[in-house]
Amino acid sequence: MADETSPNPGQPVFHVEKLYLKDLSFESPHTPEIFREAGEPRMEYQLETNAVQKGPEHFESILHVTVKVMLQESVLFLVDVTYGGLFLLRNVPREHIAPTLGIECPNILFPYVRHLVADLVTEGGFKPVVLDPINFVMLYQQQLQQQAQRQAAEAEG
Repeated sequence: MADETSPNPGQPVFHVEKLYLKDLSFESPHTPEIFREAGEPRMEYQLETNAVQKGPEHFESILHVTVKVMLQESVLFLVDVTYGGLFLLRNVPREHIAPTLGIECPNILFPYVRHLVADLVTEGGFKPVVLDPINFVMLYQQQLQQQAQRQAAEAEG
């Protein structure tokens, strides 16, 4: 049987096997009263990425986003999304696997997360939140630097 994911055996393959929603939460604890409040809301935003090997050539990449919007001291809403993807990496050089999982996979997942957040917030009765693009190259490099700093601190201590 021919390899359906690569026309040339031995060539590197990067393939999206499946994209899926792992966890989703929307909370708006002060509705409907909060709709009458005036003021400028402020947004807190957290993003995390993670990847786990699921087989010899399969990896799960996870993108977790939390958006919390406050009006004065009250929570307008809180959105928490964990979105995943199962990716096939075949014949990919070992040194390219971590950057692929830390940069390319989150780049694929992010538009789905952005869409979910905007839809959930709108369904909650609020103006949509459109998440700004993320520079996953810079985020990956920061994670590498933090990891190197932790390892250096552990070696000293």
